[in-house]
Amino acid sequence: MKLDSKYFDSVRVKPDRASTAREAPICQWRGCAAAGQHRAPKGRGREGQYYLLCLEHVREFNASYNYFEGMSNADVEAYQKDSVTGHRPTWRVGAHWTHGTYGLSPDGRSGRLNDPHRIFLGRNGEPDRSASARRRALKPLELKSLEALNLTAAAGRSEIKSRFHELVKRHHPDANGGDNRSEDKLREIIQAYNYLKQAGLV
Repeated sequence: MKLDSKYFDSVRVKPDRASTAREAPICQWRGCAAAGQHRAPKGRGREGQYYLLCLEHVREFNASYNYFEGMSNADVEAYQKDSVTGHRPTWRVGAHWTHGTYGLSPDGRSGRLNDPHRIFLGRNGEPDRSASARRRALKPLELKSLEALNLTAAAGRSEIKSRFHELVKRHHPDANGGDNRSEDKLREIIQAYNYLKQAGLV
């Protein structure tokens, strides 16, 4: 291939510098007729919109620009805090949620599930209690730990906690005069409870 071919010469287009200078927009600073080749943001609430300014006026604009102008200190702090998450909603770690929300009562405890698309309703239009009541199949060590606490596989969190506290009081060495058998039983109860806790059942 010859680079000095007549075909390459007919394809090459050299930009006309005079025409490009004429096409450049005029500076939007009042009273300025220079070419506006530099962008300057229009401000809060108008993100993505820009003024076109010449170099001299964009420097002047940048020196006096304040994105938070007109906002109180509390508003600025709230904005900075929300900017950490990109101004998107967040939830507490471990909170259940559906479609972005889970009702929390003022004290921070979980409240009623917000189900705007009615996904979790049963056939009769009421919440499907059976689906929420279902629990995964328990592993053999989890069943053994529940047996150590004298509980069945259907025991809930509150029942496991209350039984643990009851058995600890009953088998504590101070309550049994330092009996070695009660110490062994207490050790077994604590190990079983810790295992259930690690398994997420408490």
